[in-house]
Amino acid sequence: MRISIIDAFTDRPFAGNPAAVCLLTGEQWPREQWPQERWLRQVAREMNLSETAFVLPSTDRDEADWALRWFTPMTEVPLCGHGTLAAAHALRAHGLAPEGPIRFSSLSGVLTATPRADSMISLDFPAARLAAAEIPDGLEEALGTTVLSCRTTGPLDILVAEVRSEHAVRGLAPDLAAVTRQRARGIVVTARAEDPSEGYQVVSRYFAPAAGVAEDPVTGSAHTALAPFWAERLGRTELTGYQASARGGLVHCELRGDRVLLSGRAVTVLTGTLHSTP
Repeated sequence: MRISIIDAFTDRPFAGNPAAVCLLTGEQWPREQWPQERWLRQVAREMNLSETAFVLPSTDRDEADWALRWFTPMTEVPLCGHGTLAAAHALRAHGLAPEGPIRFSSLSGVLTATPRADSMISLDFPAARLAAAEIPDGLEEALGTTVLSCRTTGPLDILVAEVRSEHAVRGLAPDLAAVTRQRARGIVVTARAEDPSEGYQVVSRYFAPAAGVAEDPVTGSAHTALAPFWAERLGRTELTGYQASARGGLVHCELRGDRVLLSGRAVTVLTGTLHSTP
């Protein structure tokens, strides 16, 4: 069974966000049905990356070409940007996806990944449903910085926390145990870029220790919330976000009503064979 590690939202190895992609195709898995969830979780724990994506041929080709699920080392997640980008990249690299859009059925509905002439792949995702929220008790202490405003994101279950500056975002050293006690799957901390001439308008970092991810390097799903959040403030529907983790990566965003196009590049770092079959 083919498995790859792919760095997403970057154009060079060892940057962006690494995802494992397991292609459930061929003689080792000829059935168009999911393996037992216990096995999926075991593979994700073995990979020990923020997400492992599993790709299975769709049983309803009128709706989607492939079915897609994502697991952290601890849990299944409803939406994952870098895992989807990596899955599309892997399908193309292995000659399993023809030219044009690739449609995935997922827990967040049908998601489309469209390769572009500039070597990027654009992901058509649902925009998060933002709602103003009080700053939760203990959040500032957990992050170690002043929080200006917060937004909840509905089913996405990510809390958006706006802070004073890019410098504050980059300097975060949060108390992860305290972050885990917050009532959200993850917290994205964000601010305006200090120098837009650097090629991005927004900066962020994302922490999800409750899901087994202390800090995610580059988080596509968080940008489904950051895009509408910053579109309103900046008065523009297109923007680029830089996630300022140690690896770092760029996510190009275009808000289209209740959808967001997230675009980025991907690089294959490793391809091999998974010998443990379901």
